[in-house]
Amino acid sequence: MTTATAPPHVLVIGAGFAGLSAATSLAQRGYRVTVLEKNEGPGGRARVFQAQGFTFDMGPSWYWMPDVFEKYFARFGRKVSDYYELERLDPSYQVVFGPNDAVDIPAKMAELRQLFEHYEPGSAARLDEFLKQAAYKYEVGINRLVYAPSRSVFEFADPKLLVDMVRMDVLQSMHKHVRRFFRNPKLLQLVEFPILFLGATSENTPALYSLMNYADLALGTWYPKGGMHQIVRGMVQLAQEQGVVLEYNQEVQEIQVENGRATGVQTATGFLAADIVVAGADYHHAEQHLLRPEFRHYDEAYWDKRTMAPSSLLFYIGLNKRLPKLRHHNLFFDEDFQLHAHEIYEQPQWPSKPLFYVSAPSQTDPTVAPDGCENLFLLIPVAPNLPDPEQTREHYYHLIMDRLERHVGENIRDAVVYKRSYAHQDFISDYHSYKGNAYGLANTLRQTAILKPTLKSKKISNLYFTGQLTVPGPGVPPSLISGQVVAGEVEKEQGLVRR
Repeated sequence: MTTATAPPHVLVIGAGFAGLSAATSLAQRGYRVTVLEKNEGPGGRARVFQAQGFTFDMGPSWYWMPDVFEKYFARFGRKVSDYYELERLDPSYQVVFGPNDAVDIPAKMAELRQLFEHYEPGSAARLDEFLKQAAYKYEVGINRLVYAPSRSVFEFADPKLLVDMVRMDVLQSMHKHVRRFFRNPKLLQLVEFPILFLGATSENTPALYSLMNYADLALGTWYPKGGMHQIVRGMVQLAQEQGVVLEYNQEVQEIQVENGRATGVQTATGFLAADIVVAGADYHHAEQHLLRPEFRHYDEAYWDKRTMAPSSLLFYIGLNKRLPKLRHHNLFFDEDFQLHAHEIYEQPQWPSKPLFYVSAPSQTDPTVAPDGCENLFLLIPVAPNLPDPEQTREHYYHLIMDRLERHVGENIRDAVVYKRSYAHQDFISDYHSYKGNAYGLANTLRQTAILKPTLKSKKISNLYFTGQLTVPGPGVPPSLISGQVVAGEVEKEQGLVRR
């Protein structure tokens, strides 16, 4: 008679997109999975809070690459619509170039071509070619390259893949690439703005990332009704359907190691044993603070030399009136775009004339604010590792409010009934974020694929890392993919070996 043994137990640290994705994918493969989250609820940077009748998404607000989410849920025989309802935004967003100079970016391609032609005669045809190339990069990059674990150069040794990578302009800069198609400064800002959040100037970002323009201009900007946290709720429900156990207010203090293997983790409530550990928390924190020095693959000097994506100064604002001149997404490019990028990446400092972004989800969704009120999320991308005292936050609050009020043509500050700021020290406190970054590791050429921090510990045979500081990179869709990639590596290397 054979005695049944329990399947291996995986502990996943962190209930962000990558952690939930890894946990659910491993549970589907037959592992017992427990997720330990330091905060009071799931989502990581995509947490949510409520105050005075307003519902605020704390982090991500753009829903791009809907196919990545559909593909994720389809792995479990589900659809996105089983968990939340999507609405395509039209206009996709508004860009403010200056006083009385704002433009809506239409969702329909015919109208978008007309807009480009308005700014630069002949550019509509060039937009077609630009997006044709970007579509190819998206197809190869998102459907093939980003699902590679990037642990060996031999993963990319396929001759066809090498040809694809040449066609995807990996060695050309985004700056040079877009100027082959467009010259008008406003069109250049429009196609380069996603780079600001990828973590580098367009001069230092591979032209491969024009795939983001395909995601933006062709696939469109969407909104999950009820807010971005609906994605998290859906992922949690799916995880629980697969048998994942989630434990909140469980901050991991140490990953314990014996004979080259992680045996479990120590939390404030005690020791939890594991056969496999997947760290979905901040990679730097997990390695430098949860492991003893002899088990770390990288040192502080290594991390200090990494180019980080930006941090953010955020304001969550509740107003007792509506602002009809705003759209759901609003980009304020009414100051020097290149200067702001320089002050983030090349000479890190608080920006002298910041660009900023305003999300007003109540323009689309009446459930996120009381009747007659507006829900605002204001974001200034800033360099990581800056001091962020209250007086600095207040200075920038009034700086951007001056410009926002000028744009809408009315007083806003007197209508504020709720206000909360969030910046570097909050990212560090809530997420152990390295240098207070908001978006992870920058997507520079020297930090792409195999040049990113590895997803597998080289000193501990059953310890893995997932999230925006490893492959494939920053952003919600890449984090979702990162968890799936790690789950595949765990299954390949660890299998369902019974203890």
